[in-house]
Amino acid sequence: MTTPDELERAFTLMTAAARYDALRTRDSLAFGDDGDAALSRAEVLELLALSEVVARKAGYGRQLAVRSARQAGASWAQIGAALGTSKQAAWEAHNRWIDDQAKQHDNPGHLGWDADDIAAAHALADAPDEDAEAGDGDGKQDTGKGAGTERATPDRA
Repeated sequence: MTTPDELERAFTLMTAAARYDALRTRDSLAFGDDGDAALSRAEVLELLALSEVVARKAGYGRQLAVRSARQAGASWAQIGAALGTSKQAAWEAHNRWIDDQAKQHDNPGHLGWDADDIAAAHALADAPDEDAEAGDGDGKQDTGKGAGTERATPDRA
């Protein structure tokens, strides 16, 4: 049986998406009056596994783009707007991704981030927004004061 873990090593995002699209197109055009499917059981399972691979790879690329946006000075409000979510949800998803990278470091055969990489990523994610214009859109600079979690959040940063 084909699994997402097997396919993830074999495909880039572009090649996985192309294969997924080819199988999905064949599948959607296959059902005629006789009800025969053009895809075999193995191909349908590959289609399912490829959908997971595409989601994983796109999600990883999305978080790399979030990191790049922070490096370019984008606020969490701007990042949230670009992702169609709140600044808090964008920040939380990005920090979960950073923590997942730390876990990958301990898995054989995976490239994950070491302690220095994780610290640098959290520092970038938790850094205050650079100016009031880059803030949450209310024209006020966030002060970073108030109760909350150990690390700063977008509402505090």
